[in-house]
Order: sequence, then structure tokens, then C-alpha cells
Amino acid sequence: MSITGEHAGKLHQLRQPTFAELYLPKLVTVWREGYGVADFRADVFAGLTVAIVALPLSMAIAIASGVTPDRGLYTAVVGGFIASLLGGSRFQIGGPAGAFIVLVAATAERHGVDGVILATLMAGLFLIAAGLLRVGTYIKFIPYPVTVGFTAGIAVIIFASQLHDLGGITLVGKEPSEFVPKLVALAGGLHTINPSAVVVAIVSIAIIAVLRRWRPSWPGILIAVVLAAVACAALSLPVETIGSRFGGIPRELPSPALPAFSLAKVRAVLPDAISFALLAAIESLLSAVVADGMTGRRHRSNCELVAQGVANIGSALFGGICVTGLIARTATNIRAGGRGPLAGMLHSVFLLLFMLIAAPLASYIPLAALASVLVVVAWTMAEKHEFATLLRSSWGDAIVLLATFLLTIFRDLTEGILVGFALGAVLFIHRMAEMTGIEERSPLVADDRPDDGNGERVPYDPALAVDRDVLVYRITGAFFFGAASAIGNVLDGIAGQRKGLVVDFAAVPFLDSTAANVLGRVAAKAHRQGIRLFITGASPAVRRALLTHGVTPPRARYRETIERAVADIKGGAARPAADDPART
Repeated sequence: MSITGEHAGKLHQLRQPTFAELYLPKLVTVWREGYGVADFRADVFAGLTVAIVALPLSMAIAIASGVTPDRGLYTAVVGGFIASLLGGSRFQIGGPAGAFIVLVAATAERHGVDGVILATLMAGLFLIAAGLLRVGTYIKFIPYPVTVGFTAGIAVIIFASQLHDLGGITLVGKEPSEFVPKLVALAGGLHTINPSAVVVAIVSIAIIAVLRRWRPSWPGILIAVVLAAVACAALSLPVETIGSRFGGIPRELPSPALPAFSLAKVRAVLPDAISFALLAAIESLLSAVVADGMTGRRHRSNCELVAQGVANIGSALFGGICVTGLIARTATNIRAGGRGPLAGMLHSVFLLLFMLIAAPLASYIPLAALASVLVVVAWTMAEKHEFATLLRSSWGDAIVLLATFLLTIFRDLTEGILVGFALGAVLFIHRMAEMTGIEERSPLVADDRPDDGNGERVPYDPALAVDRDVLVYRITGAFFFGAASAIGNVLDGIAGQRKGLVVDFAAVPFLDSTAANVLGRVAAKAHRQGIRLFITGASPAVRRALLTHGVTPPRARYRETIERAVADIKGGAARPAADDPART
């Protein structure tokens, strides 16, 4: 895989950054750029907005993870503050994540809460080591079907874990952590359903859904939880609350302390710590990539891993659970107008103030309302559209997606990711062999050629390289998940000031779903910025893959040649052509 264009020659001429530059927190970067009173006001408002969202979510995730709700708040306060203070993304919000519910609950069941805290501390050490060894660069190579598969699998597991509290079901023994035994046990307790809990859950979900539809700027989750608590207290509904199950939450942070430690305990929780670190790395970097796509900025992945590692160690010292970057709360921070890491730090400060002031009121929150919050989270994170797109994109992507999805649900999250990645690599090798055998004139990597008059070369046109309105970029070779991140970063970074961007696929024998998804994000960003994107030279198979992943008019237009695309850009508004998918 290679890329050529106006800036390609400059990529190798850039000075190698120093260690200090690579791991400099974004907080310092924002400060150096100039941080004024207006920026501070924006960060205060964004931090408060995120804190309002994070308050019920942090408690709900902790309860679903098999620990007390206060540990979720400790995680968001301490871990979230450190993640923003030291992070490599200026918009990242850290805290407890729904993706960890399954792992934390299983660890708590096997090793107790002390085992969870020790595994969290060890995961922090692993994340720091991964960041210093620059492993963050390679985590981006995880194929797109794998990330969609395990995210959808986690969503299903989160939903199943909330059925108990949604229905107020009473079980004779302890609720199993495995998916199928859990469903069997819940089915056996259906006769104990509490109608009051069901009504509270349904009304809470309805309130959140209605406010998201009609008043998206309002804190729907907090409003639903508060109304549910008020209604249950006023009507004396027979539903379980935080107070009845946990006795409320403390009004202060505990003193920092090391978790119970022994060599035997370390060996026992080592697999869990590795799973925590792997998932924290994937989730935090995915969240940072989403933030980059929304803002046009660039995070430093290895700096982010180091920050998440320190954040997990800090959370463990204060009795918290795993910390990672959170896509939903990070997006909320951006939409609320956050300007820098101070918004994430203030979100933690506001959460601490809420805990100090309103801790007694938390005792009245019904668990059915918190369960409804997680059901909405699961529905949102399921990535239903992307799942359906991958199922119909190709049989190979469908196999990788379904294998990851099913293994995540019925076996183990880490196993699902590893098997999915291995299948993705095997699929890539198969496609390479197939392409090499079928398309003899489309080599995967172009060979060197002598500068002779073979009739295939055309005169160099310097106008394409210096044109201030149009940027032409050529991709050569197989465009797959291993190169998708790098190519996407280049395309994102150099096209911002042009009227038109032409991406030539004439020398691309095939691309996979990860690469097509990257082009889809580039097309969406170009459309938002008013940049006209043209795809040229795409084979029918490449064009089908791009169309499936959203690279469609008006976001992008298809032409046979670069010259035709440049002429259309220069000629003004794009006109439908015979080779445009809008007409075919």
C-alpha cells in the first residue's frame, strides 16, 4: 500500500518528534495555543453538562458490574480527572464504561471486590507500558467488523444484565454471570415480576426517548431518574432503591490505599487485568478517533494510553473500578462546546460536588430507573446500522462480524476480539491470494518500471500538484485495515482548505470494510465542510464496497478519470454523469 499526492514527499522529511513532544498532555498544548476566559466559560458549561449525564450512568454501571454505586462515582471522579489531565486527546472524557460490565462482574464473582481493584491497578501498569512501547499505533489495526461485533455483543450482554432490575424479579440464588444460565434463571423467576418496577422502567425509558427526540439539549437521563425517584417516594411504590440495597452512598472520597496484595492474588487476577487493559486501550482509542472525526483535531494515541494507565491506577487507589475513554460522554462534551481537557477535569469536580451535596438523595433512586438508563445505553451502542451494513457487504466481513459477536456473548470478550482479529487476518490473506490469481494485471504492489517509452506513461502535469482549489490523491495497492488509519489521517489532514478532493482508486485491486468505513468518514467530513469529493478509477467491486459504506452522492461523486473529475470541479456544480452511481 502506498499513497501519492502533493504532500506525500514531505511525509518523510518531517523531523522526528521527541519523547517529550509525543507524551505532552493536550492540556499543555491547549494552554500554549492560547486559552482565554471565553474558553474557560465554555469548558465550565461543557463539564457541568457531562457531569449531569455521568452522575446516574456511573452509579448504574457500577451496580451492573456487581459492585456498589459509590465505586462508579470514585472511578469517574478520580479516573476521569487524571485521564483528562494527562491525556493525548483534548476532548476525551474518562470514567466507568458499560463495556466493562461483563468483565468486572465476572472478576468480582471469582475474586471479590479486592480482586477487581487489584486487576484495575495491574491493568493501569500494562496500559502505561503499552503506551511507552508505542503499542497504541497498532491497536488501530483492528478490523472494523471486529469493533462492531464486540460492541454489539457487549450491548446484548448489558441488556440481559438489566432484566433482573427492569422487572424487579426475585431469584432464589445468585444471578449467574454467563449469558445462557442468566436467561434460564430469569425465566424461572418470571412469576415474581414486580409490576411497579416494570412501570417505573417503561416510563423512564419513554421519558429518555421523548426528550432525546424533542429536547435533545436537555439532560434526559438525569430527568428520568429524578422523576422516577420522586414518584416512587411520593407514591410509596414497592420498588428496590439504592438505599434499600446498598444503604446509600458516602458523602466523601475514601483515603487512597493499596488493594490487598499477594503473589498468589496477582497470578489469579492476571488474566482479568490483561482483559481490562486490552478493552480499555481499544475503547479509549476508539473514543479518541470519534472525537477527532467530530472536531478535525488529532489525538496522540500512546500518550492517551499512558494517561489511561495512570487513571486506572488512581481509580484503584481510591477504591474505583476500570477507567477508559467514553464515546457517548466525549461526544456530549464536544456538542456542549468543550474547548479542551479542562472540561473533562471540571466534569470530575462537579461530580465530586454532587456526591458531597446530594448523596443522601441518591438513596431514593429506584434500581429499575437505573436499569432503564443502561438499556438505553445498550440500544445506542449496538451500532445496528453498521451491523446490518457489514452483514450484506461481503461473506468474509459477515463471518468476522458474527464470530466476534457470538463469541463475545457466549464465550468471552477477549476471546471474541482475538478470534475476530485472526479471522480478519486470514480473510485478508485469502483475498490477497484470490486477487493475485485472478487479476494478473493488477498487482498488489506496483513494480518499479524503467523510464522508457512504453506508451503507458503520460506527461507530468504540475498543475495538479500546485492547484490551490483541487487536491488529487492516488492510492496504490490493497487498501485494507492495516493501512486504513494512516490513509484516513492523511486525507483528513490535507484537504481542509480545498474546494475539491479527488481520490484515485485506479491502482487499488480491492479494499475491505475497514477502509471503506474510513472513506465514508472522510466523505461525511468533506460534505460538512463544503468540499466536493470525487472518486476516480474505482473498479466495480471497489465502488460497491464504497457505496455500501455511505460513500454516495451528494457526499461523493464517481468518475472514470482524474481529468474528468478535475474538469467537473472546475466547471462548477457537479452534473450527473453516466458513470455516476446516482444514474446507474
